[in-house]
Amino acid sequence: MAEFSGEPRGEGRRIVVVASRFNEGVTVPLAEGAVRALVEKGVAFDNVDVLWVPGAWELPVAVRRALSSERYDAAVAVGAVIRGDTPHFDIVAGETARGLMEASRDFDVPVTLGLLTTDTLEQAEARAGGVHGNKGMDAALAALEVLDLFDRALPAADYDDEDAE
Repeated sequence: MAEFSGEPRGEGRRIVVVASRFNEGVTVPLAEGAVRALVEKGVAFDNVDVLWVPGAWELPVAVRRALSSERYDAAVAVGAVIRGDTPHFDIVAGETARGLMEASRDFDVPVTLGLLTTDTLEQAEARAGGVHGNKGMDAALAALEVLDLFDRALPAADYDDEDAE
């Protein structure tokens, strides 16, 4: 039995961070955390692009457009959807996550989810550099780890898309 895992190594990688402006008091620290983690793990600063979209709903389409350029090894999506008094939260959070997963599957590229889905602003702040860390950083590190895992265990030349079905 072979067992593989990856390390968050960024050397030679090109990463796009797609960030939502809505709830920018939370999303700016998430995006900054993602960029900081990528650079600390070896991604050249000039090999990180940050795309700002109006809200979480627009994250999937921006990720898809970025990945269709074939410029990026992975995408890190960050945003914050905070529960309100209407069903808007459930629709936006679920469909945004689904759209990001579909982009990852369709482009065969890691797309990590740094989308906070919280009940309160305080919970979001705690996950954007507060007591629960920075989930933007976590999403960036996850992208690098998956890329390294692919390099070690599943090189693209050995991977047959039909095997995934």
